[in-house]
Amino acid sequence: MDQAFPNPLPDLVLWRGDGCHLCDDARVLVTALLAERAAAGRRIPALVERRIADDPAVERELLEQIPVLDYAGRRLPLAIRAGAVRAFLSAALDGPAATGGPEAMTDAEIAGHLEPRAGRGA
Repeated sequence: MDQAFPNPLPDLVLWRGDGCHLCDDARVLVTALLAERAAAGRRIPALVERRIADDPAVERELLEQIPVLDYAGRRLPLAIRAGAVRAFLSAALDGPAATGGPEAMTDAEIAGHLEPRAGRGA
């Protein structure tokens, strides 16, 4: 176990759907951002992918929002933009101190950076 980080972190869950190309893109993005954090000496959780089809309640709740990142009770729907995912990871993993920096975004700002899905009304 790494002495600098003695307590393991909860898993970072990527909720995905079958045949979802946005979910594939999100996996690549999140993996790259976690590698970026690790290279900077910051803690990273294990990334775990879960199929929404495996849990009917989750499927009903998240189907129109996938890919969704879930970490310790916090969720980022439509996790497809690097800035929003980076801000989510920073806020979730680095805590309140990370939210005051010049590049930190509030939840409302994160939501404003998400691209709307095709076929969904405004």
